[in-house]
Amino acid sequence: MGLFSFIKNAGKKLGIGGDDEAPQAEAVKKELDTHDLGTDKVDVCVVDDKVVLSGVVRDQAIFEKAIVAVGNTLGVSQVEASDLKVEAAGAAPAPAKAPVFYTVKKGDNLWKIAEAQYGKGKGAKNNLIFEANRPMLSHPDKIYPGQVLRIPSLDEA
Repeated sequence: MGLFSFIKNAGKKLGIGGDDEAPQAEAVKKELDTHDLGTDKVDVCVVDDKVVLSGVVRDQAIFEKAIVAVGNTLGVSQVEASDLKVEAAGAAPAPAKAPVFYTVKKGDNLWKIAEAQYGKGKGAKNNLIFEANRPMLSHPDKIYPGQVLRIPSLDEA
């Protein structure tokens, strides 16, 4: 666990350059920091079209949000997070648990995604998905095909 795939030609464009060009590491770090997730101890490196994250974050949710925040960047096809650790109370930082991500398809909305992920009749849990992807999502209706969303477990509610 640690390498996550994204759609290279979908996402937020950072800086100048063509759609196929990977963004610069400084631009990716700046974008990550704008979300104010608590990723000040996270280092960003870009190798070709892969972003490599390393360092320490406070919890599993921030770990997952950091991956989604940088992965949903135009020109990024992969995020490597093997060296990104989660702080453990009173212990050394530990590897994160395997996250659940969902790639938005044409015609999707958060209600449909919630039913697909949590089961029929659980569409009302769409707000859980929205909140789990804030601040990267500003409105529940503003999702787009190719975007990768963090899918929290129902016990995070």
